[in-house]
Amino acid sequence: MGEPLIERLLDRYGETHAQEAGIRLRDTPAPLYQLLVLCLLCSTRIRADIAVAAARELYAAGLRTPREMARASWQERVDALGRAHYRRYDESTSTALGAGAELLGERYGGDLRRLRKEADGDPRRVRELLQEFPRIGPVGADIFCREAQGLWPELRPAFDRRARDAAGLLGLPRTAGRLADLVEGAELPRLAAALVRAKSAGKDELQQLRQGG
Repeated sequence: MGEPLIERLLDRYGETHAQEAGIRLRDTPAPLYQLLVLCLLCSTRIRADIAVAAARELYAAGLRTPREMARASWQERVDALGRAHYRRYDESTSTALGAGAELLGERYGGDLRRLRKEADGDPRRVRELLQEFPRIGPVGADIFCREAQGLWPELRPAFDRRARDAAGLLGLPRTAGRLADLVEGAELPRLAAALVRAKSAGKDELQQLRQGG
């Protein structure tokens, strides 16, 4: 059952949040920063699709690097968030985006690869350092590691609690290590994303996936 189920999961839900947001994720400064922004936007109690739309609006406004984000006015960031209907949190999020961009510039020269270097191959340290950015908590750090594990092998396997819970409900292994054995390394971000998305779709969808529907 495992292989066909994995194929169904990836076919139906295997788009990562970065892909949905239009981020061409590579191990270079701009895409990594864009992923950090997306994780910040996902760290509030707001729907994932709205967070993705907000990321797209910020990028469309030219705010794709920490320098551009820091140079933008607070109101420009609020306006971009508003166009995506990112309500209630738009003002505090604009503040967090500006402060985070300044922190990234001052501490890491705008390059998250320097954060990776400071962590020295320790995935727990990567998560700790990520959480020093405004608004990035455990959930945001988990999302970053889940999406970036295709680029930074030391993060593998990154399957957070929601992904592991979904795996259990589908009859798949519940441990990150055993889940990682089901796909090639490059597919790990897609499998992790697919499990989270499938869980969000509800128990009926999980049951249909398990039964081959």
